[in-house]
Amino acid sequence: MYQKPVTPTKRFCNKLKQIATLFVLMATAILLSHASGQAQQAALIKTPPALTGIHKTPSDKELPREKFIDALMAKMTLEEKLGQLNLPSAGDFTTGEAKNSDIAASIRQGKVGGLFNIKSEKKIRAIQEIAVKQSRLRIPLIFGMDVIHGYETIFPIPLGLSTSWDMELIRQSAKAAAKEASADGICWTFSPMVDISRDPRWGRVSEGNGEDPYLGSQIAKAMVEGYQGDLSSNENILACVKHFALYGAVEAGRDYNTVDMSHLQMFNDYFPPYKAAVDAGVGSVMASFNLVDGIPASGNKWLLTDVLRKRWGFKGFVVSDYTGIPEMMAHGMGDYQDVSALSLNAGLDMDMVGEGFLKTLAASLKEGKVAEEQINAACRRILEAKYDLGLFKDPFKYCDAVRAETQVFTKANKDFARKVAAASMVLLKNENKTLPLKKNTRIALIGPLADAANQMTGTWSVAANNTGVLSLLQAMKLAVTDSSQILYAPGSNLTTDSMLQKNATLFGKTLPRYQKLPEVLRTEAVKTAQRADVIVAALGESAEFSGEASSRTDIGLPDVQKDLLQALVATGKPVILVLFNGRPLTLSWEAKHVTSILDTWFGGTMAAPAITDILFGVVNPSAKLTMTFPQNVGQIPLYYNHMNTGRPLPKGEWFQKFRSNYLDVSNLPVYPFGYGLSYTDFSYGKMRLSDSTLQGNAKLEVTVPVTNNGDRDGQEIVQLYIRDMIGSVSRPVQQLKGFKKIMIPKGQTVDVHFTVGVDDLKFYNSQLDYNWEAGDFEIMAGPNSQDVQIQKVHWDK
Repeated sequence: MYQKPVTPTKRFCNKLKQIATLFVLMATAILLSHASGQAQQAALIKTPPALTGIHKTPSDKELPREKFIDALMAKMTLEEKLGQLNLPSAGDFTTGEAKNSDIAASIRQGKVGGLFNIKSEKKIRAIQEIAVKQSRLRIPLIFGMDVIHGYETIFPIPLGLSTSWDMELIRQSAKAAAKEASADGICWTFSPMVDISRDPRWGRVSEGNGEDPYLGSQIAKAMVEGYQGDLSSNENILACVKHFALYGAVEAGRDYNTVDMSHLQMFNDYFPPYKAAVDAGVGSVMASFNLVDGIPASGNKWLLTDVLRKRWGFKGFVVSDYTGIPEMMAHGMGDYQDVSALSLNAGLDMDMVGEGFLKTLAASLKEGKVAEEQINAACRRILEAKYDLGLFKDPFKYCDAVRAETQVFTKANKDFARKVAAASMVLLKNENKTLPLKKNTRIALIGPLADAANQMTGTWSVAANNTGVLSLLQAMKLAVTDSSQILYAPGSNLTTDSMLQKNATLFGKTLPRYQKLPEVLRTEAVKTAQRADVIVAALGESAEFSGEASSRTDIGLPDVQKDLLQALVATGKPVILVLFNGRPLTLSWEAKHVTSILDTWFGGTMAAPAITDILFGVVNPSAKLTMTFPQNVGQIPLYYNHMNTGRPLPKGEWFQKFRSNYLDVSNLPVYPFGYGLSYTDFSYGKMRLSDSTLQGNAKLEVTVPVTNNGDRDGQEIVQLYIRDMIGSVSRPVQQLKGFKKIMIPKGQTVDVHFTVGVDDLKFYNSQLDYNWEAGDFEIMAGPNSQDVQIQKVHWDK
């Protein structure tokens, strides 16, 4: 078809029309896109997102952590940022006064970053739904709990766990606890507690790992790894190392008391386990209650920023202890607003229960007492933890009804708990090889703790499931062929002081209080004992005699129990003392007069069956002490790795005038650090060193032959110690630098190998430089810190 030619003018006009049309289309697209974005933003505010998470656009899914949190914080108001720093208690369990009366309303208003002291998947899911459905930005909460030595299945108290000296067992116990807690909605635990303590009067030694920084560091690492893994699984939870710092050194062993020490002692003796947890990647740190250099830890910038973040490179967040921030007012650090600002400026990120951040930081920001950058930094750290836990992708990652029903308090976990409990019990004495008992023996089981199932799980077992937990009496009857072989009498009350007994059972772990006179109870017990072949005396502390707010000035057996034990010994029959305790006790009389002593601590859910496993020889004991047992409280603090004096007492001596000793007792403990017996006998051959003179980065190979001379296989914990003989600062008389727990078949000898390098010689000098110094060193090896053989080496730079 013929077409009329297009003139240049008309061609130009057509081109303009096309360009104009294109501009109109582009403008319309931009307007529509803008309107759509506004509608999406409005929908985000008014309409709950899908329950699988928040910020679920494809671009958000791909955002790396930093950009994701940048975008989220750009949407947050100041009040919402402060809300992330607020950690109230839900009130299921409490160690103080709860401040927040309407938590749900606060969550809706964006005033809560996390919640603790709440138990059950259903409760946690319901509260998380409020956070992700009804708050403006739908930020999920983090849920914490004191999962200290197990969740519903309870393992031995941490001090007991430490006496196993088995890092894999400890790691697996933390992993099992995390698996149970995470199945029930918990994603954060306030554990491990790694405070070094040399004072058994302090109740919280039960929650720690003893007196040694090297062993404590190994345990801190194992616990963090067990709890956290890489946090990708919903079976791992965030760990929180505590209490940073120095809490175990409270004066007079009195809880919440003051602490004062040199920086040298901090860095060499008390800091290593905290640093080991940081190096292991712990996600959070809890500040301690006590002073550090005259400033409470919660407000101590040198501690929380200079040491923790700058020196050690910690990247996680710091939370206060329960009302730790407002408690600084009692320390004389200012009013409520002052101490809250002090904490934020120091580097503390999350306020547990105190609500000082929530209620005062906005005013402090206006007055220039804090900077917006500090609030942003604290908020970011909390959000980063939630991101790392996977809560932004799935707020209900830890809410799985099926897991809650099938993975908590399982038979497998209880079987494992039984194994761990037996591995933690220390045989302190076994005269005439009274133990193990034969199952056809007629046994008198005597003592106020013999039939006390609710004591087995010990302190800090807040989520424990006590279903089916046995008392020692019940477990022993099940362990023998004929239950009539077990004769029982309580023998005494826990103590003659009814008020003390009440104070020691505040958390519901009550013991019966018999109304009979002590003499009558004791006489009945002696008559029962006289009908038996052997006596098992179940004595010691109640579960709440140790733990938080449970310090004691007298750490011997309570008076009436001591009288009972003396009466039982007077029968002339063998007496096996089964100790229940959360701390080292003063056992001078007991060590001399009782036939055998088994320290069971508080072994957890399966404590009683584990005790019978030891008593009847199903398990050969292998645990060793991680705290020194003093003769009396007058020796405290008593610990193996002490400094020397200018007038040391010669080894093997009790007393010399004008030497460092006592008039009334020797300097020695009843039982030293590292001590523990077995049902078999081990002997140590002569230690062999690869060289006596070393240079620079050379390695010293140490070989220790150990022989099992007994008639059964057994595990031995071989310990390696060193002493730096001359230094720019005084060095301890001994330092643990290695240990190996090995199985040695009966009749066999095993060469145990250690490698010592210059890293093992390093320490902090007076300038707080971490290095080693050339000179002479003593290398020591043995079954405990006291019974060691010694050889010397010289090590040059």
